[in-house]
Amino acid sequence: MKIIKTMKKLSTGVLPALMVSAILSLGFATSATASKWDAKMTPDEVEATLDKKFAEGKYSPKGADSCLMCHRRSEKVMDIFKGVHGAIDSSKSPMAGLQCESCHGPQGKHNKGGNEPMIAFGPQSTLSAEKQNSVCMSCHQDDKRMAWNGGHHDNADVACASCHSVHTEKDPVLSKNTEMEVCTSCHTKQKADMNKRSSHPMKWNQMVCSDCHNPHGTMSDADLVKPSVNETCYSCHAEKRGPKLWEHAPVTEDCVTCHNPHGSVNDAMLKTRAPQLCQQCHASDGHASNAYLGNTSQGASVGGNAFTGGRSCLNCHNQIHGSNHPSGKLFQR
Repeated sequence: MKIIKTMKKLSTGVLPALMVSAILSLGFATSATASKWDAKMTPDEVEATLDKKFAEGKYSPKGADSCLMCHRRSEKVMDIFKGVHGAIDSSKSPMAGLQCESCHGPQGKHNKGGNEPMIAFGPQSTLSAEKQNSVCMSCHQDDKRMAWNGGHHDNADVACASCHSVHTEKDPVLSKNTEMEVCTSCHTKQKADMNKRSSHPMKWNQMVCSDCHNPHGTMSDADLVKPSVNETCYSCHAEKRGPKLWEHAPVTEDCVTCHNPHGSVNDAMLKTRAPQLCQQCHASDGHASNAYLGNTSQGASVGGNAFTGGRSCLNCHNQIHGSNHPSGKLFQR
């Protein structure tokens, strides 16, 4: 096809891996405006018409050439040829098959004024997230997405197009330099936490959300990449793994009992400063429930109070994650 052949000059090569989902907006020239058919058809009517078009299967014999007769003036549309989905020399690309209609559906009579619906993706689409995602998932089915159905994003009706961009040379969510911007556009609380004084180095892109979470769903809580919170943390913090001779129950149970992994105003990302954090469990354990007064070097600057001086409870119980010392029952050694 003439137009497709000329687009080969624009191709910059295949990206390292297929993008995990598709966003192909049909608001080509002005993506911020609704499609023509939305003004005269309800979302249910649009969906019914699309189902009928698929049943009829009236695809264009000219493929992308038919689409580009109208849409080639849009830079956003033409950028598809810079990415893997527009790679005309790849057998895995939609361009090797039905081309634009691989994702947008049969053209039918759409080219006669653009009034007949096509599958639209993104925030301007009146189609449900489930319908949009069914197009993407028809190709992107592998072990990384096997838990999508029933996952957090699926249950929240998040469309693939909400995070992924196909009409672009590089999908922002697939780059560590821009992944955080995409995720935190929705997860604003986590964005605030990661900018607190004690946090993982996410704001410098030394860590990204996908280091701990699989956005396409897992069988674990919070879509963690490992079976549990602790196993996920141990991927980096191996020194806390144990087993220890003397183990601290909340440590072995769940790291987030004491820490906020996205960030905190307290040292070591603690949810609450000691001794208040410790006293949530040790409310009546001898000296733990009362200020330990005495002329100690640790608490001398604050009236000899070891609870508020220095590292508080950790002044003495400094091996709080567990101890291997024979005399470390109280996590002091």
